[in-house]
Amino acid sequence: MSLKLYFHPLSSFCQKALIAFYENDTPFEPHIVDLADAKSSAAFKAIWPIGRFPVLRDEANDRTVPESSIIIEYLAQHYPGKSQLVPADPELARRTRLQDRFYDLYVNVPMQKIVTDKLRPPGKNDPHGVEEAKRLLQTACGLIEQEMAARTWAMGDDFSMADCAAAPALFYANMVTPLGDAFPSAAAYLGRLMDRPSYARALKEAKPYLALVPK
Repeated sequence: MSLKLYFHPLSSFCQKALIAFYENDTPFEPHIVDLADAKSSAAFKAIWPIGRFPVLRDEANDRTVPESSIIIEYLAQHYPGKSQLVPADPELARRTRLQDRFYDLYVNVPMQKIVTDKLRPPGKNDPHGVEEAKRLLQTACGLIEQEMAARTWAMGDDFSMADCAAAPALFYANMVTPLGDAFPSAAAYLGRLMDRPSYARALKEAKPYLALVPK
C-alpha cells in the first residue's frame, strides 16, 4: 500500500488527519506509534526525527509528509475523493485554511496546555500558563458560538478541512471546559461533528485510550 500513516488514536491532531482519510475512504496502512516504547519511538524517529505525529509516508512518490493540515492538503492534491476538503476556489480555500488554523492554534493548543499540565511532575506545573490557556480557550469558544449560530459546518454548508480540525479540538475542549449552556451553538456543532461517520470512526478507535486523558 502506497500510503502509510504514523499516528496515535488518542492524539487530536492525528484524529484530524484520520477524518480526512475516512471522509474519502482513502486506503492507507496504519502504524500506531507508542512514544513510550523505545523500539516504536526509534522506528518512528528514523522516519521523522522531530518525533511528533501524525506523519504520512507516500511510498509510491517517496515523500514524507508531516503535520495534519499539510497531510490533508497533500491528500486533496494527490489522492482526491468525493469530499473536497480544500476548496478549489482560491479565496474560499484561504478562508478554509484560516478556520483550520483557528481551531488548531486557539482551541487545540490551549486545550493541550491545560491537559498536559496535569501530567507534569509535582512542582513543575505552570499555573500562570494554564490560566492564560483557559482565557484563550474561552475567547475562542465565544467566537465559535457567534459563527456557528447560523452555520452547519465551519465554512457553511460543506464539510471541509476546517471541520477536520474542529472535531477533535472541540471534543477535548469540551472535556476541559464543558460547552454546555454557555456555548449552545458550539455544543450543537460538536454534536454534529461527533455524528459525522468519519469522526465517529476516529472516536471509536480512540475510545480504548480515553481513560489516559487526565480529568
